[in-house]
Amino acid sequence: MAPMSDRAVVVGAGLAALRGAEAMREAGFSGPLTIVGAEPYRPYDRPPLSKHVLAGEIQADATTLPSSLGADVDWRLGSPVTRLDRESRTLHRADGGTLLYDRLLIATGTRARAWPNPHEGRLSGVFTLRGRDDAAALRAALAAGPRRVLVIGAGFIGCEVASLCRQLGLPATLVEPGPTPLGRVLGSAVGAFIGAMLEGRGVDLRSGSEVEWLEGEGGRFVRAHLTDGTRIDADVAVIALGAVRNTEWLDGSGLSADPGGVDCDAAGFVLDTEGQPDPRIAAAGDVARFPHPLYGGRRVALEHWSHAVMQGTHAGQLLAGAKPASPYAALPTFWSTQGDVVVKSAGLTEGADAVAFTQGEPGSGRFIAVYGRAGRCIAAVSVDSARWLPAHAELVAAGAPFPPQGAAADRPSRGIMVLAPGFP
Repeated sequence: MAPMSDRAVVVGAGLAALRGAEAMREAGFSGPLTIVGAEPYRPYDRPPLSKHVLAGEIQADATTLPSSLGADVDWRLGSPVTRLDRESRTLHRADGGTLLYDRLLIATGTRARAWPNPHEGRLSGVFTLRGRDDAAALRAALAAGPRRVLVIGAGFIGCEVASLCRQLGLPATLVEPGPTPLGRVLGSAVGAFIGAMLEGRGVDLRSGSEVEWLEGEGGRFVRAHLTDGTRIDADVAVIALGAVRNTEWLDGSGLSADPGGVDCDAAGFVLDTEGQPDPRIAAAGDVARFPHPLYGGRRVALEHWSHAVMQGTHAGQLLAGAKPASPYAALPTFWSTQGDVVVKSAGLTEGADAVAFTQGEPGSGRFIAVYGRAGRCIAAVSVDSARWLPAHAELVAAGAPFPPQGAAADRPSRGIMVLAPGFP
Protein backbone atom coordinates (compact mmCIF):
# COMPACT_ATOMS: atom_id res chain seq x y z
CA MET A 1 0.00 0.00 0.00
CA ALA A 2 1.25 3.48 -0.87
CA PRO A 3 2.23 5.55 2.21
CA MET A 4 -0.51 7.94 3.35
CA SER A 5 1.95 10.83 3.05
CA ASP A 6 2.46 10.20 -0.68
CA ARG A 7 1.08 12.77 -3.08
CA ALA A 8 -0.82 11.37 -6.06
CA VAL A 9 -1.48 13.39 -9.18
CA VAL A 10 -3.67 12.40 -12.11
CA VAL A 11 -2.83 14.27 -15.32
CA GLY A 12 -5.94 14.32 -17.46
CA ALA A 13 -9.58 14.74 -16.49
CA GLY A 14 -11.41 12.29 -18.71
CA LEU A 15 -13.04 8.93 -18.12
CA ALA A 16 -9.81 6.95 -17.55
CA ALA A 17 -8.52 9.63 -15.17
CA LEU A 18 -11.73 9.65 -13.15
CA ARG A 19 -11.97 5.89 -12.82
CA GLY A 20 -8.27 5.72 -11.95
CA ALA A 21 -8.67 8.29 -9.16
CA GLU A 22 -11.74 6.50 -7.83
CA ALA A 23 -9.89 3.17 -7.88
CA MET A 24 -7.02 4.66 -5.87
CA ARG A 25 -9.40 5.79 -3.15
CA GLU A 26 -11.33 2.52 -3.19
CA ALA A 27 -8.06 0.60 -2.87
CA GLY A 28 -7.25 2.49 0.32
CA PHE A 29 -5.05 5.37 -0.83
CA SER A 30 -5.84 8.25 1.53
CA GLY A 31 -3.02 10.69 0.74
CA PRO A 32 -3.37 14.00 -1.13
CA LEU A 33 -4.93 13.48 -4.56
CA THR A 34 -4.90 16.10 -7.33
CA ILE A 35 -6.55 15.87 -10.76
CA VAL A 36 -5.26 18.22 -13.47
CA GLY A 37 -7.28 18.89 -16.63
CA ALA A 38 -6.69 21.07 -19.69
CA GLU A 39 -10.41 21.79 -20.04
CA PRO A 40 -12.33 23.77 -17.38
CA TYR A 41 -14.83 20.92 -16.87
CA ARG A 42 -15.09 17.97 -14.53
CA PRO A 43 -14.86 14.62 -16.39
CA TYR A 44 -17.70 14.13 -18.88
CA ASP A 45 -18.92 11.38 -21.16
CA ARG A 46 -17.77 11.71 -24.78
CA PRO A 47 -19.93 9.19 -26.75
CA PRO A 48 -23.12 11.32 -26.41
CA LEU A 49 -21.33 14.28 -28.02
CA SER A 50 -21.61 12.85 -31.55
CA LYS A 51 -25.10 11.50 -30.92
CA HIS A 52 -27.52 13.04 -28.42
CA VAL A 53 -25.77 16.42 -28.13
CA LEU A 54 -25.57 16.99 -31.89
CA ALA A 55 -29.18 15.89 -32.22
CA GLY A 56 -30.20 18.50 -29.64
CA GLU A 57 -31.62 15.83 -27.32
CA ILE A 58 -29.37 16.87 -24.43
CA GLN A 59 -27.11 19.84 -23.74
CA ALA A 60 -23.34 19.44 -23.80
CA ASP A 61 -23.13 20.39 -20.11
CA ALA A 62 -25.42 17.48 -19.22
CA THR A 63 -22.72 14.90 -20.01
CA THR A 64 -20.80 15.20 -16.71
CA LEU A 65 -19.91 11.75 -15.37
CA PRO A 66 -21.11 10.60 -11.94
CA SER A 67 -18.29 10.14 -9.44
CA SER A 68 -17.66 8.57 -6.04
CA LEU A 69 -14.82 10.99 -5.27
CA GLY A 70 -15.22 13.13 -2.18
CA ALA A 71 -14.33 16.68 -1.25
CA ASP A 72 -10.75 15.67 -0.43
CA VAL A 73 -9.73 15.80 -4.10
CA ASP A 74 -7.94 18.90 -5.39
CA TRP A 75 -9.22 19.74 -8.88
CA ARG A 76 -6.91 21.87 -11.04
CA LEU A 77 -8.89 22.48 -14.22
CA GLY A 78 -8.47 24.77 -17.20
CA SER A 79 -4.67 24.67 -17.53
CA PRO A 80 -2.77 21.68 -18.91
CA VAL A 81 0.51 20.20 -17.73
CA THR A 82 3.25 21.24 -20.15
CA ARG A 83 6.32 19.46 -18.77
CA LEU A 84 7.34 16.59 -16.50
CA ASP A 85 10.59 16.71 -14.50
CA ARG A 86 11.03 13.17 -13.18
CA GLU A 87 14.23 13.94 -11.29
CA SER A 88 12.46 16.39 -8.99
CA ARG A 89 9.05 14.70 -9.48
CA THR A 90 7.58 18.03 -10.56
CA LEU A 91 4.79 18.83 -13.02
CA HIS A 92 4.83 22.23 -14.72
CA ARG A 93 1.53 23.76 -15.86
CA ALA A 94 0.71 26.25 -18.60
CA ASP A 95 -0.41 28.82 -16.02
CA GLY A 96 3.05 28.80 -14.41
CA GLY A 97 2.07 26.63 -11.47
CA THR A 98 3.86 23.46 -10.38
CA LEU A 99 2.80 20.28 -8.63
CA LEU A 100 4.90 17.69 -6.81
CA TYR A 101 4.00 14.02 -7.01
CA ASP A 102 4.97 10.70 -5.51
CA ARG A 103 2.49 8.70 -7.59
CA LEU A 104 1.50 9.81 -11.09
CA LEU A 105 -1.26 8.60 -13.40
CA ILE A 106 -0.93 9.73 -17.02
CA ALA A 107 -4.36 9.86 -18.65
CA THR A 108 -4.10 12.77 -21.07
CA GLY A 109 -6.07 11.05 -23.83
CA THR A 110 -6.30 12.38 -27.35
CA ARG A 111 -7.38 15.44 -29.30
CA ALA A 112 -8.98 15.67 -32.72
CA ARG A 113 -6.57 15.70 -35.63
CA ALA A 114 -6.72 19.17 -37.17
CA TRP A 115 -7.02 20.02 -40.85
CA PRO A 116 -3.45 20.07 -42.23
CA ASN A 117 -3.70 23.67 -43.48
CA PRO A 118 -4.07 25.82 -40.32
CA HIS A 119 -5.45 28.83 -42.20
CA GLU A 120 -8.19 26.77 -43.83
CA GLY A 121 -8.88 24.98 -40.54
CA ARG A 122 -9.60 28.32 -38.85
CA LEU A 123 -12.33 29.30 -41.32
CA SER A 124 -15.71 29.90 -39.72
CA GLY A 125 -17.84 26.84 -40.36
CA VAL A 126 -14.97 24.34 -40.07
CA PHE A 127 -15.23 22.07 -37.03
CA THR A 128 -13.59 19.14 -35.32
CA LEU A 129 -15.45 17.01 -32.78
CA ARG A 130 -13.72 15.79 -29.66
CA GLY A 131 -14.64 17.89 -26.64
CA ARG A 132 -17.70 19.41 -25.03
CA ASP A 133 -17.15 22.84 -26.55
CA ASP A 134 -16.70 21.26 -30.00
CA ALA A 135 -20.07 19.51 -29.71
CA ALA A 136 -21.88 22.62 -28.50
CA ALA A 137 -20.47 24.73 -31.34
CA LEU A 138 -21.25 22.14 -34.01
CA ARG A 139 -24.76 21.64 -32.64
CA ALA A 140 -25.40 25.38 -32.98
CA ALA A 141 -24.15 25.30 -36.58
CA LEU A 142 -26.41 22.34 -37.46
CA ALA A 143 -29.41 23.94 -35.77
CA ALA A 144 -28.95 26.99 -38.01
CA GLY A 145 -29.92 24.84 -41.00
CA PRO A 146 -26.87 24.82 -43.30
CA ARG A 147 -27.45 24.17 -47.00
CA ARG A 148 -25.02 21.22 -46.83
CA VAL A 149 -22.68 19.61 -44.33
CA LEU A 150 -19.40 18.22 -45.61
CA VAL A 151 -17.81 15.48 -43.49
CA ILE A 152 -14.18 14.69 -44.28
CA GLY A 153 -13.18 11.20 -43.15
CA ALA A 154 -15.42 8.13 -42.85
CA GLY A 155 -14.24 6.66 -39.59
CA PHE A 156 -16.72 6.08 -36.77
CA ILE A 157 -17.11 9.77 -35.90
CA GLY A 158 -17.44 10.82 -39.54
CA CYS A 159 -20.07 8.18 -40.25
CA GLU A 160 -21.98 9.05 -37.08
CA VAL A 161 -22.04 12.75 -37.94
CA ALA A 162 -23.15 12.10 -41.53
CA SER A 163 -25.95 9.79 -40.31
CA LEU A 164 -27.00 12.34 -37.71
CA CYS A 165 -27.20 15.09 -40.33
CA ARG A 166 -29.59 13.02 -42.41
CA GLN A 167 -31.63 12.31 -39.27
CA LEU A 168 -31.91 16.09 -38.88
CA GLY A 169 -32.94 16.46 -42.51
CA LEU A 170 -29.70 18.15 -43.54
CA PRO A 171 -27.97 17.39 -46.86
CA ALA A 172 -24.64 15.67 -46.10
CA THR A 173 -21.63 14.69 -48.18
CA LEU A 174 -19.09 12.25 -46.76
CA VAL A 175 -15.66 12.15 -48.40
CA GLU A 176 -13.36 9.18 -47.76
CA PRO A 177 -10.09 8.41 -49.59
CA GLY A 178 -10.43 4.67 -48.95
CA PRO A 179 -12.67 2.34 -50.97
CA THR A 180 -15.33 2.12 -48.22
CA PRO A 181 -16.29 3.82 -44.97
CA LEU A 182 -14.67 2.28 -41.90
CA GLY A 183 -12.44 0.18 -44.11
CA ARG A 184 -9.41 0.59 -41.86
CA VAL A 185 -11.35 -0.81 -38.91
CA LEU A 186 -13.87 -3.23 -40.39
CA GLY A 187 -12.38 -4.16 -43.76
CA SER A 188 -13.98 -3.71 -47.15
CA ALA A 189 -16.66 -6.41 -46.80
CA VAL A 190 -18.37 -4.85 -43.78
CA GLY A 191 -17.34 -1.33 -44.85
CA ALA A 192 -19.26 -1.76 -48.09
CA PHE A 193 -22.39 -2.55 -46.09
CA ILE A 194 -21.92 0.59 -43.99
CA GLY A 195 -21.48 2.61 -47.18
CA ALA A 196 -24.64 1.21 -48.74
CA MET A 197 -26.54 1.93 -45.53
CA LEU A 198 -25.35 5.56 -45.50
CA GLU A 199 -26.29 6.03 -49.14
CA GLY A 200 -29.69 4.50 -48.46
CA ARG A 201 -30.27 7.27 -45.93
CA GLY A 202 -29.41 9.93 -48.45
CA VAL A 203 -25.75 10.57 -47.61
CA ASP A 204 -23.78 11.67 -50.66
CA LEU A 205 -20.87 9.25 -50.20
CA ARG A 206 -17.67 9.98 -52.10
CA SER A 207 -15.45 6.95 -51.50
CA GLY A 208 -12.06 6.93 -53.19
CA SER A 209 -12.03 10.74 -53.08
CA GLU A 210 -9.90 13.26 -51.24
CA VAL A 211 -10.34 16.91 -50.32
CA GLU A 212 -7.38 18.99 -51.52
CA TRP A 213 -8.27 22.36 -50.04
CA LEU A 214 -11.02 24.34 -48.35
CA GLU A 215 -12.13 27.64 -49.82
CA GLY A 216 -13.37 30.56 -47.79
CA GLU A 217 -15.07 33.85 -48.54
CA GLY A 218 -14.88 36.64 -45.99
CA GLY A 219 -13.32 34.24 -43.50
CA ARG A 220 -16.12 31.69 -43.83
CA PHE A 221 -15.96 28.22 -45.38
CA VAL A 222 -17.98 28.02 -48.61
CA ARG A 223 -16.72 25.02 -50.57
CA ALA A 224 -14.23 22.18 -50.78
CA HIS A 225 -12.05 21.32 -53.76
CA LEU A 226 -11.33 17.65 -54.37
CA THR A 227 -8.19 16.24 -55.95
CA ASP A 228 -10.19 15.09 -58.97
CA GLY A 229 -11.16 18.68 -59.73
CA THR A 230 -14.74 18.54 -58.47
CA ARG A 231 -16.12 21.03 -55.94
CA ILE A 232 -18.58 20.65 -53.07
CA ASP A 233 -20.47 23.75 -51.92
CA ALA A 234 -21.29 23.63 -48.20
CA ASP A 235 -21.68 25.86 -45.15
CA VAL A 236 -20.25 23.45 -42.60
CA ALA A 237 -17.21 21.16 -42.80
CA VAL A 238 -16.56 18.56 -40.12
CA ILE A 239 -12.96 17.35 -40.03
CA ALA A 240 -13.06 13.70 -38.91
CA LEU A 241 -9.51 12.55 -39.58
CA GLY A 242 -8.93 10.64 -36.35
CA ALA A 243 -7.17 11.59 -33.14
CA VAL A 244 -3.72 12.62 -31.93
CA ARG A 245 -2.46 11.36 -28.57
CA ASN A 246 -1.48 14.05 -26.09
CA THR A 247 2.14 13.15 -25.37
CA GLU A 248 4.08 16.31 -26.30
CA TRP A 249 4.31 17.39 -22.67
CA LEU A 250 6.45 14.30 -22.00
CA ASP A 251 9.24 15.39 -24.34
CA GLY A 252 12.51 15.46 -22.41
CA SER A 253 11.05 13.53 -19.46
CA GLY A 254 13.04 10.38 -20.17
CA LEU A 255 9.85 8.36 -20.64
CA SER A 256 9.23 6.25 -23.73
CA ALA A 257 6.52 8.28 -25.45
CA ASP A 258 5.78 9.44 -28.99
CA PRO A 259 2.69 10.38 -31.01
CA GLY A 260 1.58 6.74 -30.84
CA GLY A 261 1.30 6.75 -27.06
CA VAL A 262 3.12 6.25 -23.77
CA ASP A 263 4.75 2.84 -23.45
CA CYS A 264 3.83 0.68 -20.46
CA ASP A 265 4.96 -2.71 -19.23
CA ALA A 266 2.58 -5.63 -18.75
CA ALA A 267 1.72 -4.48 -15.23
CA GLY A 268 0.83 -0.96 -16.33
CA PHE A 269 3.88 1.04 -15.20
CA VAL A 270 5.28 3.50 -17.73
CA LEU A 271 8.63 2.64 -19.32
CA ASP A 272 11.58 4.98 -19.58
CA THR A 273 13.66 5.36 -22.72
CA GLU A 274 15.87 2.47 -21.59
CA GLY A 275 12.84 0.17 -21.38
CA GLN A 276 12.73 0.12 -17.58
CA PRO A 277 9.45 0.67 -15.69
CA ASP A 278 9.08 3.68 -13.41
CA PRO A 279 7.25 2.29 -10.34
CA ARG A 280 5.86 5.74 -9.53
CA ILE A 281 4.10 6.30 -12.86
CA ALA A 282 1.26 4.44 -14.59
CA ALA A 283 -0.80 5.29 -17.68
CA ALA A 284 -4.35 4.52 -18.76
CA GLY A 285 -6.87 5.17 -21.50
CA ASP A 286 -6.32 6.39 -25.06
CA VAL A 287 -2.75 7.52 -24.40
CA ALA A 288 -1.44 4.25 -22.92
CA ARG A 289 0.36 1.82 -25.26
CA PHE A 290 0.71 -1.59 -23.69
CA PRO A 291 1.48 -5.22 -24.64
CA HIS A 292 -1.78 -7.12 -25.06
CA PRO A 293 -1.55 -10.85 -24.26
CA LEU A 294 -4.35 -11.73 -26.68
CA TYR A 295 -2.32 -10.38 -29.60
CA GLY A 296 1.06 -11.91 -28.92
CA GLY A 297 2.23 -9.06 -26.71
CA ARG A 298 1.87 -6.54 -29.54
CA ARG A 299 1.73 -3.01 -28.15
CA VAL A 300 -1.63 -1.36 -28.69
CA ALA A 301 -3.23 1.94 -27.69
CA LEU A 302 -7.03 1.77 -27.61
CA GLU A 303 -9.58 4.55 -27.92
CA HIS A 304 -12.49 2.62 -26.45
CA TRP A 305 -14.91 3.71 -23.70
CA SER A 306 -14.89 0.38 -21.87
CA HIS A 307 -11.11 0.18 -22.09
CA ALA A 308 -10.76 3.60 -20.42
CA VAL A 309 -12.91 2.37 -17.55
CA MET A 310 -11.12 -0.94 -17.06
CA GLN A 311 -7.55 0.23 -17.59
CA GLY A 312 -8.14 3.35 -15.52
CA THR A 313 -9.35 1.17 -12.66
CA HIS A 314 -6.38 -1.18 -13.09
CA ALA A 315 -3.87 1.70 -13.07
CA GLY A 316 -5.46 3.30 -10.00
CA GLN A 317 -5.22 0.08 -8.06
CA LEU A 318 -1.63 -0.34 -9.18
CA LEU A 319 -0.64 3.12 -7.95
CA ALA A 320 -2.43 2.55 -4.66
CA GLY A 321 -0.09 -0.38 -4.02
CA ALA A 322 -2.39 -3.25 -4.97
CA LYS A 323 -0.72 -6.13 -6.77
CA PRO A 324 -2.79 -7.23 -9.79
CA ALA A 325 -3.12 -10.99 -10.06
CA SER A 326 -2.31 -10.86 -13.78
CA PRO A 327 -1.30 -8.37 -16.48
CA TYR A 328 -4.01 -6.11 -17.86
CA ALA A 329 -5.64 -8.15 -20.61
CA ALA A 330 -9.23 -6.94 -20.97
CA LEU A 331 -10.82 -7.82 -24.30
CA PRO A 332 -11.15 -4.60 -26.33
CA THR A 333 -14.79 -3.71 -27.01
CA PHE A 334 -16.36 -0.84 -28.93
CA TRP A 335 -19.77 0.36 -30.08
CA SER A 336 -21.11 2.96 -32.47
CA THR A 337 -24.57 4.05 -33.55
CA GLN A 338 -25.07 4.73 -37.24
CA GLY A 339 -28.53 6.22 -37.33
CA ASP A 340 -30.77 3.51 -35.88
CA VAL A 341 -28.19 0.74 -36.43
CA VAL A 342 -25.87 -0.27 -33.60
CA VAL A 343 -22.40 -1.61 -34.45
CA LYS A 344 -20.53 -3.39 -31.67
CA SER A 345 -17.15 -5.11 -31.69
CA ALA A 346 -15.02 -7.37 -29.52
CA GLY A 347 -11.31 -7.75 -30.17
CA LEU A 348 -9.02 -6.03 -32.68
CA THR A 349 -9.53 -6.53 -36.40
CA GLU A 350 -6.08 -5.27 -37.44
CA GLY A 351 -4.15 -7.89 -39.37
CA ALA A 352 -7.17 -10.03 -40.23
CA ASP A 353 -6.74 -12.20 -43.30
CA ALA A 354 -10.35 -13.44 -43.57
CA VAL A 355 -13.89 -12.68 -42.40
CA ALA A 356 -16.70 -15.18 -41.78
CA PHE A 357 -20.35 -14.13 -41.48
CA THR A 358 -21.65 -16.53 -38.84
CA GLN A 359 -25.05 -14.95 -38.22
CA GLY A 360 -26.97 -13.45 -41.11
CA GLU A 361 -25.15 -11.63 -43.89
CA PRO A 362 -24.64 -8.00 -44.91
CA GLY A 363 -27.53 -8.10 -47.37
CA SER A 364 -29.93 -8.78 -44.51
CA GLY A 365 -28.87 -5.70 -42.54
CA ARG A 366 -28.26 -7.79 -39.42
CA PHE A 367 -25.21 -9.99 -39.03
CA ILE A 368 -22.16 -11.09 -37.07
CA ALA A 369 -18.76 -10.96 -38.75
CA VAL A 370 -15.86 -12.87 -37.22
CA TYR A 371 -12.33 -11.90 -38.20
CA GLY A 372 -9.56 -14.46 -38.44
CA ARG A 373 -5.81 -14.33 -38.63
CA ALA A 374 -3.56 -17.33 -39.22
CA GLY A 375 -6.43 -19.69 -38.39
CA ARG A 376 -7.51 -18.03 -35.11
CA CYS A 377 -10.43 -15.76 -34.22
CA ILE A 378 -9.14 -12.28 -33.40
CA ALA A 379 -12.29 -10.12 -33.45
CA ALA A 380 -16.06 -10.13 -33.92
CA VAL A 381 -18.37 -7.34 -35.06
CA SER A 382 -22.14 -7.29 -34.71
CA VAL A 383 -24.49 -5.12 -36.74
CA ASP A 384 -27.88 -5.01 -35.01
CA SER A 385 -27.16 -8.51 -33.68
CA ALA A 386 -25.70 -7.72 -30.26
CA ARG A 387 -27.40 -10.68 -28.57
CA TRP A 388 -24.99 -13.01 -30.36
CA LEU A 389 -21.84 -11.00 -29.70
CA PRO A 390 -20.97 -12.37 -26.20
CA ALA A 391 -20.70 -15.93 -27.53
CA HIS A 392 -18.39 -14.74 -30.28
CA ALA A 393 -16.40 -12.59 -27.85
CA GLU A 394 -15.66 -15.75 -25.88
CA LEU A 395 -14.21 -17.30 -29.03
CA VAL A 396 -11.99 -14.26 -29.54
CA ALA A 397 -10.83 -14.25 -25.92
CA ALA A 398 -9.94 -17.93 -26.18
CA GLY A 399 -8.20 -17.55 -29.55
CA ALA A 400 -10.52 -20.22 -30.93
CA PRO A 401 -9.89 -21.75 -34.36
CA PHE A 402 -11.10 -19.80 -37.37
CA PRO A 403 -13.59 -20.15 -38.98
CA PRO A 404 -15.66 -20.71 -35.83
CA GLN A 405 -18.03 -23.61 -35.45
CA GLY A 406 -21.24 -23.54 -33.41
CA ALA A 407 -20.86 -19.92 -32.32
CA ALA A 408 -24.59 -19.63 -31.66
CA ALA A 409 -27.58 -21.97 -31.50
CA ASP A 410 -29.23 -20.85 -34.75
CA ARG A 411 -26.06 -20.31 -36.70
CA PRO A 412 -26.48 -20.93 -40.43
CA SER A 413 -25.28 -24.34 -41.52
CA ARG A 414 -22.49 -22.75 -43.51
CA GLY A 415 -21.01 -19.35 -42.73
CA ILE A 416 -20.08 -17.08 -45.62
CA MET A 417 -16.34 -16.50 -45.70
CA VAL A 418 -14.63 -13.56 -47.38
CA LEU A 419 -10.88 -13.89 -47.94
CA ALA A 420 -8.57 -10.86 -47.86
CA PRO A 421 -11.05 -8.53 -46.12
CA GLY A 422 -9.39 -5.43 -47.51
CA PHE A 423 -7.45 -3.88 -44.66
CA PRO A 424 -4.87 -1.32 -45.80
